[in-house]
Amino acid sequence: MKNTVIVGAQWGDEGKGKITDYLAENADIVARYGGGSNAGHTVVIGNNTFKLHLIPSGILHSGKICILGGGMVIDLELLLQEMDNLEKKGVSTGNLRISSNAHLILPYHRVIDKIQEERRGSAKIGTTGQGIGPAYVDKVARSGIRVIDVFDEEVFDKKLRFNFEDKNLLIKDSGLILEKIKSSVIKYAERIKPLVCDTSLLIKEAMDKGAKVIMEGAQGTLLDLDFGTYPFVTSSNSTAGGACTGLGIPPQKIEEVMGITKAYTTRVGTGPFPTELSDSTGEKIRQVGAEYGTTTGRQRRCGWLDLVIIKYSVRINGITGFALMKLDVLTGIEKLNLCTSYEYNGSQINYHAARIGFCHSERSEESQPEILRDAQDDCGAFDRKIKEFPQSLRILEECTPRYEEMDGWQENISEVKSFSLLLPAARKYITAIEDFTKVPVKIISVGPERNQTIVR
Repeated sequence: MKNTVIVGAQWGDEGKGKITDYLAENADIVARYGGGSNAGHTVVIGNNTFKLHLIPSGILHSGKICILGGGMVIDLELLLQEMDNLEKKGVSTGNLRISSNAHLILPYHRVIDKIQEERRGSAKIGTTGQGIGPAYVDKVARSGIRVIDVFDEEVFDKKLRFNFEDKNLLIKDSGLILEKIKSSVIKYAERIKPLVCDTSLLIKEAMDKGAKVIMEGAQGTLLDLDFGTYPFVTSSNSTAGGACTGLGIPPQKIEEVMGITKAYTTRVGTGPFPTELSDSTGEKIRQVGAEYGTTTGRQRRCGWLDLVIIKYSVRINGITGFALMKLDVLTGIEKLNLCTSYEYNGSQINYHAARIGFCHSERSEESQPEILRDAQDDCGAFDRKIKEFPQSLRILEECTPRYEEMDGWQENISEVKSFSLLLPAARKYITAIEDFTKVPVKIISVGPERNQTIVR
C-alpha cells in the first residue's frame, strides 16, 4: 500500500468514509487533516451502521492509529460523545490521537454561525451551524484557542476572556456564561489529555519506519475555500494540498491521491449546480441513493455526473485513481447523461480573464510570453463552449451543460464482485469516465456495505 490522500472530487458527500474504511485494512495510520463536525461519514458493516463526524472511519479497524490533525477544528463535547458512542458499540478509541495544534470550536462559535447565516437572508451559504466557519475565522485572526492552550490555565483564561469580550455584540443575548464555558472545556480536556500529542512528529517517525498512512479530507474539492465555488464553500482546504498543511507532512510523502466521486453528482445547500435534475429522475436518484446529509439530515440536490467538475478536481488534486461510488443507484434508468462541457449563453464576459485571472494588456499579442498566448488559444476569450471549469460564479450560474447520452442498465449489480462481470452498459459508463479524465477508476462501489466493493 502507498501513502494515500483520499479526497472528494465533487461537492462532498461522495462516500469517502466507506473508502477510508475499506483501505484502512492495509494501513497503519488513518489521519484526518481538515474540517470539523460538519463532515459526516457513514460506514455500513454487516448489521451495524456507523455515522462518524470527527473521528476517521479507520477507527473501526482494531490496531490502527487514528489522528485528528492540526488543520481541524474540534468541538470537544461532540468528540467525546462520538467516542462514547463508539465504545458502547464495542469499538475502542484508545488508538485515537489528537493534534495539540488543532483549534477548538466553542459554544460562541455555534451561536455566531447561526446568527450570521440568518443575517444573510436569501444569500444563505447553507452552513451546518456547527461553528466551523467562525472557529476558522478566529484561527486566521490569530485569536483562536488550540487544544494545547487549554492545558495552560493562564493562557486559556486570557484567550477565552479576550474572545468572549470581542464577540460580545453578537453573543450578548445568547445566555452564554464565560465561567461555565471555561469549566466545561477544562473538564472535557482532562478526558482527552492522554490522547493529545504532536501528531506531525508521530506521523513523521512512523513513516520513517515504513508505516503506511491514509490521509482523509472532509467535504470535497468544490467546497475548498480557495478552489471551490466561493462563497458557497467550507472554511478549510478540502483539496489534497490540505493534507500537507493539516498534518504537517511534506508533499513528497504523498504517493497516491484517490479521488472519490459518485456515479452522479450531488450537493447540499445553495450555490450553482449545472447538471441538477429537478424532475422525477433526480427524485429517484435521491430516494434510491438515500441522499440526505449525515450531519444535517437535509436532502441533497441530485444531478447527472459532471465530468467538467471531475476533470477540474483531477487538475487541482493530482488525482491518480478514482473510487466510483453508488454505481448501483443508477440501475433502472433507461438513458444516462454525462456532462462533458458547458455552454455559456449569458451576456458577453471575457471568459479568459475570468478563468485565469488577468485581462488583455495593451501590449501586442506578439510581445506576450508564449505560454500566455497558448492559454488564450486553448480557451478563447468569448468561446461559448466551455470545457474547463470557470472561476467566475456568475458565469457558472449561467452555464448550460452539454451531455453525451449513454444506455443505462436494468439488472441488479449490487452483488457483482469483479469488473468483468458488470453489465456491458455499466462497464461502458466507467470507461467513458476514464477516457474523459485520463485517470483510471480503481475502485467501484455497488452498495453501501464494505463487501459491496470491486477493486480492479
